[in-house]
Amino acid sequence: MRRQPVALVLAGGQGRRLGLLTDEVAKPAIPFGGKYRIIDFSLSNCVNSGIHNVGVLTQYRPHLLSRHIGIGRPWDLDRKGGGVTILPPYTGMQASDWYTGTANAVFQNAEFIDSFNPEIVVILSGDHVYGMDYNEMIDYHLSKGASGTIACMRVPLSESKRFGMVVTDFENRVVDFQEKPEKPRSDLASLGIYVFNWPFLKERLIMDEEDPNSENDFGKNVLPKIVEEGAGDLFSFVFDGYWRDVGTLLSYWKANLELVRPIPPLNLHDPSWKYYTQTQEYPPAFVGTDSSVRSSLINEGSEICATVENSVIFQGVKIRKGAVIRDSVIMSDTVVEQGAYMEKAIIGERTVIGAEVKIGVGEPKSNRVASDVYSYGLAVIGSDVAIPPGISIGKNVAIGNHCKEEDFEGNVESGETIVRQ
Repeated sequence: MRRQPVALVLAGGQGRRLGLLTDEVAKPAIPFGGKYRIIDFSLSNCVNSGIHNVGVLTQYRPHLLSRHIGIGRPWDLDRKGGGVTILPPYTGMQASDWYTGTANAVFQNAEFIDSFNPEIVVILSGDHVYGMDYNEMIDYHLSKGASGTIACMRVPLSESKRFGMVVTDFENRVVDFQEKPEKPRSDLASLGIYVFNWPFLKERLIMDEEDPNSENDFGKNVLPKIVEEGAGDLFSFVFDGYWRDVGTLLSYWKANLELVRPIPPLNLHDPSWKYYTQTQEYPPAFVGTDSSVRSSLINEGSEICATVENSVIFQGVKIRKGAVIRDSVIMSDTVVEQGAYMEKAIIGERTVIGAEVKIGVGEPKSNRVASDVYSYGLAVIGSDVAIPPGISIGKNVAIGNHCKEEDFEGNVESGETIVRQ
């Protein structure tokens, strides 16, 4: 009987391409799908795969994430032996350092891993939305006699600049690893999910730490060097299930709205593969008789007296009479007052949209502050915002967290950014 694997969830990333959504929380803590947070999917996959020794490596803005995970009870990870452990950077004997890269983060927690004496360690990213049985990958890894195995997915070559690309031979052995290449030699993209023999990985991490030129990153340094030096056998595990990188506002918005399709690509209702989360207790959702709801997710505690189409409505949202919501994501405990209108919007938590406010209207213009982040016609409004009644807000707009009515000087034109003064 093999020893229980240890899973490490890398959850310290900031996610700059998500703009104001990650100004105050780490990317894995961003709400998703009506009631979850992004990290819930990695944790749920661990539990569903029978892996109960889990470390969550945090760094950027860890407080909400740590509070959300707590002792791991929603995921059945509140155990005396094993369970979930939050692993922030800590002061060592000689130095106090932030994690300098994904490989360094694992290296700094080698003592935690050693405490379980595992044969295998599973390295996961906490900022992707997906459903995967890690046992299939572990069994594949063992059947190949591999030193390490990389989960991969086939992607269009035009998207290769977003990924580390894996080149394999006819046996799926990795012969080259290209980090975000201009001219890819393969269509296999690494998903940032790895299975390693722990003694092998530990040795390679020590060697990486001794290299003064290394950035201490799996994709940039550790994996390419293993292949280059022929230090061990790396194999690719081709995954054909649901996996989404929600690292941009557009991909985040699209992935949420995929859930409202008649047959969604990710089944949140599958009784054989449940997704768990830490959540407040809300009363049942209420939809008024004068409402119209079509192709939308309406979650607990919501009160809908309006028209809602093709949207994801989180828990505790109140949408008053006469409002119209289209193609939008509205996070928990937000209030949309009477007669408001929005389309292609992402609204943060605990925000109040004033009466007769119009969001996502007008002709699109490039955002003056960050055109590469706030684009595609989306209007993004942060958490704890109060928008005054009657104003119009255009496209490619960003309204920062905690903005109040006095921060607005009338309508917000397309391409503008409003921040708290």
